[in-house]
Amino acid sequence: MASDGCHAAPYLSAPPRACYALAMPAPILPLIEAAGRWPERGALIGLDLGTKTIGVAVSDPDRKLATGVETIQRKAFKADAARLLALAAERSATGFVLGLPINMDGSEGPRAQSTRAFARNLAGLTELPIGLWDERLSTAAVERELIGMDVSRAKRAEVIDEHAAIFILQGALDRLKTLREGR
Repeated sequence: MASDGCHAAPYLSAPPRACYALAMPAPILPLIEAAGRWPERGALIGLDLGTKTIGVAVSDPDRKLATGVETIQRKAFKADAARLLALAAERSATGFVLGLPINMDGSEGPRAQSTRAFARNLAGLTELPIGLWDERLSTAAVERELIGMDVSRAKRAEVIDEHAAIFILQGALDRLKTLREGR
């Protein structure tokens, strides 16, 4: 067992497992502030949190392109978190980008509060900084795009959350790029 008591030593063949006892939870910050906590390179995991599913996307290590990973059917928080942490470990992720569903008037309703609660619970299980990114209209934009591509209603239902996670993460990556370029 590693010195942190949570992960198997690298020479063991056991897969990485979630750690449930951290001395200090991960910071949960607006995207721009979270970016200051992430190393220059490294994949980010993008999440679109729904009541029944979690759409998951990942960036390349240079943070230029977001691609879909999967849609997790939500069960209990611990099972959902264990899957997310396993995906982060598999991809050597350096942080999470979590879509925050802000109302059109800029206020935060019940869905945003639920997302913040999820982020707080996840932060207690990882040291990877969590960046919150405004996801207003992400699902609607993805839905319009899929309809424009003549994707059936049944197929849209299967892929919408993963595609929304891609949309959220790509928006965050594009914003971070403009900040790096000083625009």
